[in-house]
Amino acid sequence: MSLKIKEVNGEKDLNQFIKLPWKIYKGNNYWVPPLISEVEATLDLNKNPFWEHAHRILFLAFKDGEVVGRIAGIVDGNHNNFHNDDIGFFGFFECIEDYKVAKALYYKVSKWLRYYGKNSMRGPVNPSMNEECAFLLEGFDKCPTVMMPYTQPYYIDFAEEYGFKKAKDLYAFLKLIKDGIPERIERIVKVIRKRTGIKIRAFDMKNFRRDANLLKELYNSAWEKNWGFVPMTEEEMDLTASNLKQFADPDLVLFAEVDGKPVGVSVTIPDINFILKKLNGKLGLLGILKFLYYKRKIKGIRSLIGGVKKEYRNKGVIALLYYETEKAALKNGYEWCELGWNLEDNDLINKFDSEIGGKIYKKYRIYEKKLTNK
Repeated sequence: MSLKIKEVNGEKDLNQFIKLPWKIYKGNNYWVPPLISEVEATLDLNKNPFWEHAHRILFLAFKDGEVVGRIAGIVDGNHNNFHNDDIGFFGFFECIEDYKVAKALYYKVSKWLRYYGKNSMRGPVNPSMNEECAFLLEGFDKCPTVMMPYTQPYYIDFAEEYGFKKAKDLYAFLKLIKDGIPERIERIVKVIRKRTGIKIRAFDMKNFRRDANLLKELYNSAWEKNWGFVPMTEEEMDLTASNLKQFADPDLVLFAEVDGKPVGVSVTIPDINFILKKLNGKLGLLGILKFLYYKRKIKGIRSLIGGVKKEYRNKGVIALLYYETEKAALKNGYEWCELGWNLEDNDLINKFDSEIGGKIYKKYRIYEKKLTNK
């Protein structure tokens, strides 16, 4: 057997890197093919503003001349500055069921990160915690929702055999809309409204720029103490808002305001993976027509962002945002909602998601490994 690890260099290599998952998940009914154009844009050093403060390297694994694995090494200056860390990341990991291939890929990235003086390696992140991240740990018999990963079960074994340790687990809860809003939450919402004067309003698409700027401000301030969080730059937030605009349901993007000033935000998005599964990575004219046709048939949503400014976190803002989101979801014909991901030790939000009827139905794991000169 001949095993070779090669740095991606040129369009042909990049194309092989992007299209490898179609081989890895062939015949898997749960994997959702990403749009090839979106993966290209994510990796493009000139199109993705993430690479303005980060750099990366891409590797392919060849076994007897055939592509059998891939991985990226990533150094994010903003992460290390924000957390006062000196770590590197791996991401975009895919591999056939052969530990020797996985070991060779991990070693190559480890060596590259040590060259840049990093003391540990964390991942997977694709390419950051603000995008898809983690390996799937539980829930392999279910399709992923939008912006969530689906990975092979043996990736967990390979990571641990290489010496990775758990850094953090992430939870995803499932809430059925038909189960309704618990009476206790109904009572709490009435009290909160009376005591606080908090108002909830939907995102105004006619004032997209104004509300997008409010979303930026709330996202970065509300999440700043979360493990692994890195504030998005203006350019990254602009790109994210532009991407979400294409399929967002404005009734499910809500602001909480006090005296006209925003204090919290909730972003819930339609699960377009329902459509992507039918496109097989391609969005030509036929793909666009399919997208428009199936968009009306989406039954699931994902609660993507929920954040409240620090001084309002104990005033029931999240309960109000949830209440209005569920009302809008019911009105718009959605049947279920994925809540998450949540950090495993975020006891407050995990308890809340349980109290409103959510049940943990998927778990994910992020790994970390100390790097040595050996």
